[in-house]
Amino acid sequence: MGEKKVMLVAMDENEHSTYALEWTLQTFFTPFQSSPSPFKLVILYARPFAPIPASVAGPYVLPTLEVQMKMVADQITGKARQICADKLVEDVEVEVIEGDARNVLCDAVDRHHASILILGSHGYGKLKRAFLGSVSEYCAHRANCSVMIVKRPKSKN
Repeated sequence: MGEKKVMLVAMDENEHSTYALEWTLQTFFTPFQSSPSPFKLVILYARPFAPIPASVAGPYVLPTLEVQMKMVADQITGKARQICADKLVEDVEVEVIEGDARNVLCDAVDRHHASILILGSHGYGKLKRAFLGSVSEYCAHRANCSVMIVKRPKSKN
């Protein structure tokens, strides 16, 4: 059998990306399937750069901010690893790359030769998307692979 195709899943601190990872594992990596998944799983967290004002605020602010940002990255990657372990998916590569999520994800698609990129939808409306931008929309137009945007069902509450 040839080399497995790469499935890249984007993670962040939002519950939408957690849902997307859980959905992906349940859909493509269920251990009770008759054959193993045809995909190699890579989970990626794009850690944002430290804000510019923090870098010029003084010698004590940036190291503290870096420690906090590393803690957040460790929490996100730890959670992703735990979700995979709970679903009995062990062959997982987890990466943290600093930079703008849009560029980091598209670059990772190219670097890993990914066949598919999976992202959670934050469900922003048009106005929020105009101000905040949409990582999934950017990747859908620019990534060199298929892009799946997983929407979390709305709660009935």
